Amino acid sequence: MAVESTVQLKGRSPAIARAAAVGVAVVGLDQLTKRTVVQGIAPGQKEGLIPGLHLVHVRNTGVAFGFFSGGGTVVLVLTFAALALLVAYFLLHPDRRGLWIPTGLLVGGAIGNLVDRLANGAVTDFIKLPYWPAFNVADMAITFGVLALLYVLDVARAHGR
Repeated sequence: MAVESTVQLKGRSPAIARAAAVGVAVVGLDQLTKRTVVQGIAPGQKEGLIPGLHLVHVRNTGVAFGFFSGGGTVVLVLTFAALALLVAYFLLHPDRRGLWIPTGLLVGGAIGNLVDRLANGAVTDFIKLPYWPAFNVADMAITFGVLALLYVLDVARAHGR
């Protein structure tokens, strides 16, 4: 039995390492950009970069793109529950082709925003496009992670896996 679990763990190791590397990169880039904004732009200030793209300094108490603002504990509980389900699914299907990409993006994005939420009570958002709420690197990772997860699951479904 011990040999079987070692073999199963070995098969998971590369996928887990790749997902962890993506997650660490997302958290690092997210925290670096947020720290740069906090140090360089006053809250509420808006700096134009190119037409249609601004840097802002906004504090967000909701989830990605400001949805469920003021959710507090409910947002934290839902975030932890979603992460637990995703990680469990990933650990049960580490051989699913490409699943490490959305897992790393989603876990990294969630942790990046969670760090802010726990340390500051709100998330720093700083990228502003016309007609769209301000967002950050973690929000982008979460968005692309969801899209990548849907793609990976759809490809698996199409191939009968």
